[in-house]
Amino acid sequence: MTQPVVNVARDFSKYPAGRYIEDGPASGQLFRDKFLIPALKEARGLTIELDGTRGYGSSFLEEAFGGSVRAGFAPNIVKQTFTLISDDKSLVEEIHDYIDHGSEPE
Repeated sequence: MTQPVVNVARDFSKYPAGRYIEDGPASGQLFRDKFLIPALKEARGLTIELDGTRGYGSSFLEEAFGGSVRAGFAPNIVKQTFTLISDDKSLVEEIHDYIDHGSEPE
């Protein structure tokens, strides 16, 4: 069985930005609550396609991925659950760094 795929640009926003919901309609908190937490709670894999947006703010990425750790999921579980796809390998490394340090919000 193939795991579900979320294409951020197609399924969420081409302009992901902001940390919290009150920061705008495409915040990291909203992305986490809509896509990441349900996958973690159901213990099912999720492929996340990152390409196609107009870029990512660090606050968006930290809140979405680091926030998953602060929500109670161990960093290794978060990394095992999500398959991150991007032509920009430094973006994937940045997200892994936020996961590794998720208990320390910026």
